[in-house]
Amino acid sequence: MIEVLAKLGHGPVFLAGEVLECVITFTNPLSASSTSASSEMLAWASAQIHCQFHASENRVALPPSDGSKHDVQAENETVFVPNRGERGQCILSTPPKILFCDLRLDPGESKSYSYCETLPIDGPPSFRGQSVKYVYKLTIGCQRVNSPIKLLRVPFRVLVLHGLKDYQFPQDEAVAPSNPFLEEEEGLKKDSRLADLATELLMVATSRRSLHLYNISNTRGKVGTFCIFKTVYKIGEDVIGTFNFSEGDIPCLQFSVSLQTEESIQEEFQRRRGQPVSFSTHARHQEACLHTAQSSFSLPIPLSSTPGFTTNIVSLKWRLHFEFVTSGESAGTCLVRGNQSEAVTWTGVEQMEVDTFSWDLPIKVLPTNPILASYVSQFSSTNSITI
Repeated sequence: MIEVLAKLGHGPVFLAGEVLECVITFTNPLSASSTSASSEMLAWASAQIHCQFHASENRVALPPSDGSKHDVQAENETVFVPNRGERGQCILSTPPKILFCDLRLDPGESKSYSYCETLPIDGPPSFRGQSVKYVYKLTIGCQRVNSPIKLLRVPFRVLVLHGLKDYQFPQDEAVAPSNPFLEEEEGLKKDSRLADLATELLMVATSRRSLHLYNISNTRGKVGTFCIFKTVYKIGEDVIGTFNFSEGDIPCLQFSVSLQTEESIQEEFQRRRGQPVSFSTHARHQEACLHTAQSSFSLPIPLSSTPGFTTNIVSLKWRLHFEFVTSGESAGTCLVRGNQSEAVTWTGVEQMEVDTFSWDLPIKVLPTNPILASYVSQFSSTNSITI
């Protein structure tokens, strides 16, 4: 028996273009119940990253794919196929890397191997929507002599930040500060620079503030104004907005604000022409606001959500969805007098004509630092299998 343990070095969330580092440890454990321990042999082990794509048959019409070659390989248990048994189709994969050949482990002995691979910068982000799914996994294949291959899959999440692909790192870095006593691999150095560049780009894009004022009105007149200071956010931030109903001609009885994503399939891949888009609500604020001059809301963007993106099949956009309930008549109150002439009781009206209308405000949601997203990730940094 051999235990295989895979551990991701920097958590289960990565930025496209970063270097994924994984340490794979093979151990021949000592069993307290066994009376005689023996050495274990592995013929080889290999690792590869792949992105699996799955689409809903009711929503997406995909062209037929020529998967005959992969199907033949999938039937052979001695061929390393990382996506064997997975649903959907593999749309992206890195070249496989051999970790070792002919490994012998004595009882209690363990050996570790480091796997490093740069994540493709032009791939889709990790996404689990109502119509499509993009799932990234690192698959480690191991085989004993004359035995079928065993696969250890390590799922992880990929965030994509547009703009990194076109950036060219300077070739001459002689003026950059360095420590001559430390040796740093070129790949890790570039990975660090990429993370710093992503942080800088996100900071610049989401720190710009300018006052955006919108008049809220229906066919009968003005209801109020809405104010928001920016429309570009990172996942993990709060969307904050304020209302001013003091200058409105039409009383607003109630409003609700929903933070939503809009998942739409490109026209050429739609199962039915003109099929509706899919909406998902991530946060919602509702408030009764009759006789309220000003109000506000704060909606958090979940760190586990997917920033907006577009591929040749699907598009994901973010928006604020507003719903207003206004009075169809004067919002007066009824006076109900008691037995004594000086006693006056104020009560609300029992029935009132109302009008409802909605409004959508598009916003832009970008990724954040992968380390922050790792805190709420459903994936584990450590995965293991026994063969």
